[in-house]
Amino acid sequence: MASATSIAVSTGKVSAPVRDHGPATSSDVTVTDPSLVKRAVKAAALGNAMEWFDFGVYGYLTATLGHVFFPTASSTAQVLSTLGTFAAAFLVRPIGGAFFGPLGDRIGRQRVLAITMIMMAAGTFAIGLIPSYNSIGVWAPVLLIAARMLQGFSTGGEYGGACTFIAEYSPDKRRGFFGSFLEFGTLIGYVAGAGLATALTTLLSDGDLYSWGWRLPFLIAGPIGLVGLYVRMKLEETPAFLKLTEEAESKHKERPKPKLKDMFVGNGNAMAICIALVLVFNVTDYMLLSYMPTFLSEELGYDATHGTLILIAVMVLMMCVQIPAGRANDRFGHRVVIGAASAGFILLSVPAVLLIRAGSTWAIALGLAALGLLLVGFTSSMPSTLPALFQTKVRYGSLSVGFNLSVSLFGGTTPLVAAALIAATGNLMIPAYYMMAAALIGGIAAWRMRESAGRPLPGSPPAV
Repeated sequence: MASATSIAVSTGKVSAPVRDHGPATSSDVTVTDPSLVKRAVKAAALGNAMEWFDFGVYGYLTATLGHVFFPTASSTAQVLSTLGTFAAAFLVRPIGGAFFGPLGDRIGRQRVLAITMIMMAAGTFAIGLIPSYNSIGVWAPVLLIAARMLQGFSTGGEYGGACTFIAEYSPDKRRGFFGSFLEFGTLIGYVAGAGLATALTTLLSDGDLYSWGWRLPFLIAGPIGLVGLYVRMKLEETPAFLKLTEEAESKHKERPKPKLKDMFVGNGNAMAICIALVLVFNVTDYMLLSYMPTFLSEELGYDATHGTLILIAVMVLMMCVQIPAGRANDRFGHRVVIGAASAGFILLSVPAVLLIRAGSTWAIALGLAALGLLLVGFTSSMPSTLPALFQTKVRYGSLSVGFNLSVSLFGGTTPLVAAALIAATGNLMIPAYYMMAAALIGGIAAWRMRESAGRPLPGSPPAV
């Protein structure tokens, strides 16, 4: 017997029924519009690129910022103080996630992502305007911490919303492919930040760099933020969110407004898996992309410019395999890709760090490239894996809370903890052991999670 199947297009509206030849059942199917999906992916990736442009600049100008904001400290203390300020932003990320996440489940993903975009740009732009320590004394690092906390608060609602936005726009069988573009944006932002920081440190004298050169990368965030805001304001709300709204309206009821407690109630297992996956993703990510430049220059005495150029080349290599790896998630499943990457870090972290410690250009490049290719296993899978852990009605909030809680405790603190442990123990293998421990946790999480590749998002109809 034929049945009527309602087809919801990517605008979220329901069209006339069409006939099929399946069982006598009725279900909704979301038919995605390729042009809208591409626009959604670009808008989400742009915000991520801007966020990581700032991280790239901050990471590669650590020594310079230490001199500007902590000039009275020793060189080691300057680095630790600057990394501590970097980590301070992560203290407020869970607060931002707890605020923006549930808000995104109440008023919509698109509106909140527009708000976080302009706040991120404002925080980064503000750093470029802060006077130096020599001008206003202790107020300089105080204002730096305040600006970093504004960044952290807004970023708390950014990644979870961007993942949710792309996942809810994508067809089920290509969610890994489209999701991989989010971290492609990360790599673009990081390469741009690292490249600009390297150019400044190479072309400018120390006097010019300390007085005004370091400000330029942060001031660029203003125009980029305005462009990103325009792009995001032109987007429509996701089909999944509109579906929830329409269902509530059809029943003449107000759509439930999730509260913070709803992020945890009934989501304990999903939240634990989310935190574990984010842990391995961010520990390895920050260890490679944020801490390695400092490790090469401060601990190994390697030329900072050469080390940065090698890491930029590694990130370009990662960009080349990022999208194919996203397709591999759709073909083989998230559990396989994440499990393989976790196993790789357990087996290869020590050999990779030993190569890096060898000191020759080719050994360093090979060690960093090995870690970078393993990291792609996470960057290509997490944007599509994490949203599929939660129901549509609490997806933005649950993902934002879980993601930022894990990032704050484990990810953002990675450079500071690694540097402090090396200073305390003198053991230069700390980065390898740290990544191995994180990979063990990630592998267990991958083994325990439900496979979601190619399947509808929980609480949403199939998307084709």
